[in-house]
Amino acid sequence: MESPTHSLPNLFKQLGLPDDAESIDKFIATHSPLKPGLHLADAFFWTKCQADFLREDILDDSDWTEVVDQLDVLLRKGRGGMPVS
Repeated sequence: MESPTHSLPNLFKQLGLPDDAESIDKFIATHSPLKPGLHLADAFFWTKCQADFLREDILDDSDWTEVVDQLDVLLRKGRGGMPVS
C-alpha cells in the first residue's frame, strides 16, 4: 500500500493557512529565513495547534514528513524557485 503524497498547498490547508501559491509565497517571504538551529515547530509564528502538528509529524515520521521537510527548507532559504504544487 502506498503512502499518501501531500503537497505544500495541502500542508498549508492542514495548518489552517491560505493555501494558494501567492499566499504561500508571501508566508515564506515574511517568515524566512529561520535561524540556524531553530526547529521548525519552535518558530514564533505558529499557533500551539500548528506547532503541535509539526512536532508530532516530525517525531512520528508521518506521511506529512516529506512536505514538512520541504517547508523547513523553504523557510531556511526562501522560495528559491521551488514549485508550490
